Order: sequence, then C-alpha cells, then structure tokens
Amino acid sequence: MSTSLQNASVLITGASSGIGAATARLLAADGAVVALVARRRERLDDLVEDIAAAGGTAHAYAADVADSAEATTVVDRVAVDLGGLDALVGCAGYLANMPALEADLAEWHRMVSVNVDGVLATTHAALPHLVRSASGPRGVADVVTISSIAGRRVPQAYSQVYAATKHAVGAFSEGLRQELAEKQVRVGLVEPGVVRTEMTTAGYTGAPDGSTGAPLGAEDVADAVRYILTRPAHAAVNEVLLRPTEQVR
Repeated sequence: MSTSLQNASVLITGASSGIGAATARLLAADGAVVALVARRRERLDDLVEDIAAAGGTAHAYAADVADSAEATTVVDRVAVDLGGLDALVGCAGYLANMPALEADLAEWHRMVSVNVDGVLATTHAALPHLVRSASGPRGVADVVTISSIAGRRVPQAYSQVYAATKHAVGAFSEGLRQELAEKQVRVGLVEPGVVRTEMTTAGYTGAPDGSTGAPLGAEDVADAVRYILTRPAHAAVNEVLLRPTEQVR
C-alpha cells in the first residue's frame, strides 16, 4: 500500500518556478500541505493562490537557502507553522557553466553556495523535525534532493564546477541514507537530464538548451518526486535517473 500524502507537511525549496513549482502543484493536488521556499516572494504568492484555487493548501516563505542562517530560520518556522515536517524536497539550484580559464570565481562560489551549502543548511535544520515525524502516524519521513545526471558523470568540460556540486550532493545523500535508515527517514535523489525550465530557456551561462527538441518537462521530474514520497514505509527509492528519450549523453 502506498504512503498517503494527505495532510503531509512538505517543505519545497526553489519553489518559485520550474521543478519546484511543479512539485508543489502535484503534491498539493495529492493532499499535502506544501511550504514554498524561494527568494521571489511575488511568484510564491501567485503559486499559493493557484494551488488554493485548485483546492490545495500552500504557504509562502521568502528566503535564500544559500544563506545558512536564513535556511535554518525558515525550516524551523515552517515546522512550527505546519506542526511538524514530513518531507523536505530540495529543488533550489544554480548553473553557470564556463571555461575555467574565463571563469568568474564568484559564479563558481554561487554554484557551491546554492547547490551544496543550501542543501546542507536546509537538511541540517530539517533532520530533527523529520526524525520526530517518522515516529508518528505516517511511519516514515523523507529527504528528496533534485540533483542531475551531472552528479553521475561530467557531461562536458565546462560543467566542471556544476558537476562537482552535484557529485557532492550525491555523496552527502548516500551518507545520510546510511545513517538515517534505522530512524525511518528515507533519502532520495532525482537525477534528471535536460528539463525545460528557466535554467535551460532563459540564457543561463553554459546551460543546455531546453527550448528545442523533446526535453523533460518539470512535471516529469515532479512525478518522480511524488513516486518516491508515496512508496510504502518499508520501501525506499534512493535514486531516480531520468532522461529525455532522445538524450544520448
């Protein structure tokens, strides 16, 4: 029997667009109470209204998860407001691929700040709440992080730092999985290939082109997250590798 999302408290970072927004809509439609975390408050408010109009429940929290103090504060606030935390879904990400000889060091640091430090800070803050929830009626809690196929292999030379951040997230997640398994906290990664989002259509430096062909949609990745969260409490899906059918590398 699948695990119900009805009234489950789910915090989603990077929720103002793309995969984060799609995940929020999908999980709210399944009955979850979703806490939307991102920097762009206006977009979050619009998404809250859309989810409410569709019969769901969502709350907006403006915060930059790359700032560890903000990340800790917002996670604790969500846990108080929602009466606990059943799942953390990390969708916040930043990409700026470039040749190393031409690289802006600040952009490298920004990728590390968002893709690694943001994951560390939000997860660190969420873990005590998740462990408590796992011993409750639902019987399990979840950490799901959106990684990338770049977390398995370096897809191109210019993605050296982005790939490094995603490899780091993979190692972190595996260590957490081993530590938290007996506490009924599942840890999963979703590793998509090219997805049509702002990152791949709005001119991000060195991003793959998601504006042509048949890339994944944000909803495809959101569906993988839902699959992970709804497995029976005794079953943990630790990795989902998801590519567009036509993507070779």
